[in-house]
Amino acid sequence: MSALPPRFQAWFEARGWQPHPHQIALLQAKGDSLLIAPTGGGKTLAGFLPTLIELAESDFKGLHTIYVSPLKALTADIARNLASPIAEIGLRIRVEDRTGDTPASKRSRQRVDPPQILLTTPESLALMLSWPQAAKIFAGLRRVLLDELHTMEESRRGDLLMLGLARLRSLSPGLQVTGLSATVDDPERLAAYMGGAEVLRAGGGLAPDLGLLPTTAPPPWAGAGGRYAAADVIRAVSEAKSTLIFHHSRAQAELFFQALWLANSEGLPIALHHGSLSREARGKVEAAMATGALRAVVATSSLDLGIDWGDVDLVIQVGSPRKIRQLVQRIGRSNHRYDSPSKARLLPVNRFDVIECLAAIEAVRSGDLDGPEHHPGAPEVLCQHILNTACAGPFAADALFAEVRSAGPYGALSRAEFDDCLQFAATGGYALKAYDRWQRLMERDGLWRLRDPRAARVIRMNIGTIVQREMVRVRRRGGGEGGLIGEIEERFAATLRPGDSFLLGGQVLRVDRFKELTLEVTPRPKGEPKIPAFNGDAPGASPELSARVARLVRAGGTGLPAPVQDWLALQAERSRLPREGRLLCEIFPHQGAHNLALYPFAGKRAHQTLGLILSHHMELAGLAPLGFIATDHALLIRSALPVTDPDALFDPAAAAEGFEDWRAGTSLLKRVFRDVATVAGLLHRQLPGARKTGRQASFSSDIIFEVLRRHEPDHLLLRATEAELRHSLLDLDRLGDLAQSLPQLDPVFTDRVTPLAAPLLLEMGRVRLAGAGQERAAARMAEALMDQSGLSSLREPEPAPLNPGGGALGPGIAR
Repeated sequence: MSALPPRFQAWFEARGWQPHPHQIALLQAKGDSLLIAPTGGGKTLAGFLPTLIELAESDFKGLHTIYVSPLKALTADIARNLASPIAEIGLRIRVEDRTGDTPASKRSRQRVDPPQILLTTPESLALMLSWPQAAKIFAGLRRVLLDELHTMEESRRGDLLMLGLARLRSLSPGLQVTGLSATVDDPERLAAYMGGAEVLRAGGGLAPDLGLLPTTAPPPWAGAGGRYAAADVIRAVSEAKSTLIFHHSRAQAELFFQALWLANSEGLPIALHHGSLSREARGKVEAAMATGALRAVVATSSLDLGIDWGDVDLVIQVGSPRKIRQLVQRIGRSNHRYDSPSKARLLPVNRFDVIECLAAIEAVRSGDLDGPEHHPGAPEVLCQHILNTACAGPFAADALFAEVRSAGPYGALSRAEFDDCLQFAATGGYALKAYDRWQRLMERDGLWRLRDPRAARVIRMNIGTIVQREMVRVRRRGGGEGGLIGEIEERFAATLRPGDSFLLGGQVLRVDRFKELTLEVTPRPKGEPKIPAFNGDAPGASPELSARVARLVRAGGTGLPAPVQDWLALQAERSRLPREGRLLCEIFPHQGAHNLALYPFAGKRAHQTLGLILSHHMELAGLAPLGFIATDHALLIRSALPVTDPDALFDPAAAAEGFEDWRAGTSLLKRVFRDVATVAGLLHRQLPGARKTGRQASFSSDIIFEVLRRHEPDHLLLRATEAELRHSLLDLDRLGDLAQSLPQLDPVFTDRVTPLAAPLLLEMGRVRLAGAGQERAAARMAEALMDQSGLSSLREPEPAPLNPGGGALGPGIAR
C-alpha cells in the first residue's frame, strides 16, 4: 500500500510508475538520512518528495528546502525535472537557483523574498550564510538535500559545505538533512561525514553490460589518446541512440574529438563538452543532448554527475577510469533508468592500459569501490568559515566551537586547534598581528565581531575554496620583451630547480631562476630534457585499482587476453615479473644511456615524487641523471652512468635527505602556501573594482611566507601547507606506505630493454618529438624498441580478445 497522498499517487499512476520502496522509506524518515541508490533509481525525486508533499498540504511561506549540488549544470537539470511534477500535480511552488550564473537582480530579490525551493552550490550557500539577514532567511528552513555527496567528501569544497550545514542546523533547529549518492564504498563513513544520519539502501538494480570496445587495430605500446580507434568509436556511436564518450583531460578530449570528425564519414552530429568551454557553449550542447539532437558528446568530468538524459544508451570510457567509483558513476549515465542495465565500453589507450581497464571491470563486477583518502577538515577552510560567520554578525567562541565540532570533517577538532584558527582570523597570528591589514576581528562583551564592518565586502568577494590555476610565463633570460617562449602550469614550474631542463614548444630549456610568475630559461639546442613529462594534476589510479593491476601482472596475466599474457610471459623470460612484497628494479643500457626501471604500482603522483627524489640523489652520487618518466604503475630514470648499487638509492636516511634537498631547491612550498593562504583569507584575489593579478598575489604571498618561516615557523598556515603538500600534490602518504611495505629490492641487471620497460621508453621518447615527422618517427622508435626487447616476436592481437566479456570475467559482463 502506497504512503503517497492521493494526488501524488495519481500522478505516479498516470506515468505508469509505482513508488520504489526507498522513496517511501525516505518519505517516512523522521531524522537525517543518507540514501544510497543506483543511478536511475529515482533518488533525486525521493529526496524532493517530502518537500513537495509538505508544501502541497500547507501554505508555507519563505525558504523551505535547499538543494546543494557540486555542479551548476545540475541545478538547471534539477529545475527542469521538478517543473514536470509541480505543473502536472498542480502545485503552487516556486523553485529558483542561486549560483554564480544567477543574475544580480534575482540574487538581491531572494534576500527579501526567497523561493520555497532553492537550488544552489557550496560556494553560494557559504555566501548566503555570510549575509546579515541569514538568521532570518534560514530560520524557517525545513529540509536540506545534498546531492552527489560522495564527490565532495575528500575536498576543501566538502569541508566548506559541512561547515555551512552545521551553521544551518544552528540557525534552524529541527532541520532535516538528506544526503543522496549512488557510488559509495562505505555508506556508514559518508553518513558520519554529513554529521550523522540513518543509511537507507535501495535495491541494487540490474548488473551493467560492461566490457572492452572491440577494435580493428591493436592498441599502441604507448600513448594516452585512444585516437587509433576513432573509426571503431564512430561505428559504436552509429549503432546506439546516443553516446557519452568520456576522456580524462580537456586537451585529450579536444584531440579525440578532432579524430572522430575525421572518421565521421556518416556525418553523425557529435559535440564537445568540458569546463574550459564557455557557459553558453556548454548550455547549447546540454540542450541539444536533452532534445536528442546529438548522437554523441565527447566530455570530461563536466558530465560525470546527475544530468538525466534518458536516451543515452551507451557510455564509452577512453582509457582506464583511474578510479573504480568514477567508472561506476559514468556507467550510470547510460540508460538512466532503474529497470534497464547500463551499457558501457572501455577503450584501452595502450597495451598496458588493457590490464588496467580489465582490472576496473573486475572490480565493478565484484562490487568493490575505492574510497577517498581521508584527512581531517582543512584548517584554512575553517579560518575562512570563521570570517564568513563574522560577516553575518557577532558570535560567541564557545558556541561556534560546538557548532564546528558537529561538522563531520571537524569532529575531532580540539579547542586549541579551533582557538589557533580563531586567533589567525582575528590578527593573522603572532608574526602578523602588528600589521593593521590583518587585524580583522575583535572581542567585545564576550562576542567576536568584525573590527571594521566594511571588511565584509572583501571577505564575501573571496568566499570559496577553488583557487584558479595560474600560468607561468617562460622567458629567455636576457631576451627582453621579445624573449617570451610560452606558458606552463605554475605547479609544474614550482617543481623545477635551477639547472633542470624541460621541453616546451619543441625546445629543450634549462631553468635559470623562478622569479614571481616568470621562469627564466636558456635554450639548449643539443640537450635532452631532464624532466620530459610531468603532469601532477592528471588523475592517478586509486590504491585499490593499482593493487588489482599489480595482482594481475604478478600472476602473469592469467585470464587476460592472449596478447597481454604473451607480453608478460616474455617479461618473465627476459627479466622477471614483479613479486609480492618486493620492488622489481631493472637496470639496463639503451642508446648510450643507462636506465633504472621500477614497478611500485603506487600511483603517478607518488612515482613523480619518487622520480624527483631519486634523480636528485643520483645527481649527488655523480650518476648524472638525464630525466625520468612516471606512470601510474612504473617509474623509469635515465642517467649517464649506471646504477651499480640500487639499495644505496633507497636508504631511508639518504632518501629523506635527498627529498629535503630537492624541496629546498624548488619554490613548491611557496606556491602551495599561496593557495592555502588564499583559502584562509590571508590573501585576496578579488578586490572591489579590481582583480589582483597572479603576479601581485605571488609577490605578496612570497613575502608573507618568508616572514612566517623566519619568525613563526610553527604558524597555522605553514602547517596547513605541509599537510596539503603531503596529501595532495606529492602523494607522500602512498610513497611512505610503499617504503614501509617493501622489505627489499628485486634487482635485475640485463643488457637490453625489457618488455615491461619498452613502453616507458616510448613515452619518454614521444615527449621529445615535435614537428611534421612525429608519427613516423614515433613508429620507427617503437619498431626499434620492440625488436630490442623481443616484443616484435609476439603476434598482433586480434580485435576479439580485447573484448573478453562474460566468458572471462563471469556472468553479468556482456559479451
